[in-house]
Amino acid sequence: MHHFWLIRHALVHRDSLAFLYGTNDVPVCTETMRAQCDAYATLAARLPRPARVVCTPLSRTQLTADALVRGGYPAHERVIDPAFIEQDFGEWQGVPISQFENRGQEERHPFWPIHAAETPPGGESFSHLINRVGAGLAALRDTATGNHTIIVSHGGAIRAACAYAMELTPHQALCLQIDNISLTRLSWTAQGWRLLSVNEHASIPPCQSACAAPPAAPRQQEKTPNEGVLS
Repeated sequence: MHHFWLIRHALVHRDSLAFLYGTNDVPVCTETMRAQCDAYATLAARLPRPARVVCTPLSRTQLTADALVRGGYPAHERVIDPAFIEQDFGEWQGVPISQFENRGQEERHPFWPIHAAETPPGGESFSHLINRVGAGLAALRDTATGNHTIIVSHGGAIRAACAYAMELTPHQALCLQIDNISLTRLSWTAQGWRLLSVNEHASIPPCQSACAAPPAAPRQQEKTPNEGVLS
C-alpha cells in the first residue's frame, strides 16, 4: 500500500489571477501566505513523517513546501517532477480570463476556462494531463521505498490525479473543487486505487478523542403526528 498526499500550491499574486497562467511561473501572494501561517502549521502537523516530498518545477509549489517547513514540517530533500505541473494552455497562457468567461455554455466547462475536451493551440488537453499525471503517480508508486508521498502540485493536476485513480471523465474531474493549500488523499492498495478525501482544509483540525462531544441524549419515544423520515 502507498499513500499520496496532494497539496495545491499557495494563492498566486492578485496581478496574475486575471490571466490564464497555466505553466507560467507566476509569483505567490506573500501577504496571504503570511496571513495563513496558522493554516500551514495545521497542515504541516497533519502530514505523515517520514515521507518523500515532491514539487513541480514552478516556484509556487516549492514556496508552498517552504511554508510548510516554517509551519513545523521537518526540513527535507525534494524531488522536482514535471509530471505534476499544471495543464499547458499553450498560446492561451497570459490571455485575460475575461475572454473565456464570455464563451457560451457549449464552448467551456462550467468550472474551467476552456472546454473539457479542448486542446489549446500549442498546449495540451485535459485528457493528456490525466495521462501525464497518471504516469507520474505510477512511477512514484513503483519507485517508493516508504509508505507516503507528499506532492505539492496544482489544481488541474490534482483533479487529473483523481480522474486517473477513479477513472473519471475530464468533465467529471473538472467538477471537483480544489482550493489553494487544500489536501487531497489517494491510496494505492492491493485492490487498486482508493480516493480517501478531496479538498480537505487545514483550518478544520482532525477530531481528537479527548475533546469529543458527549453522546446525545436519547430521543423521547413519544410519537408525534408530524414526525417522519426527515425528522
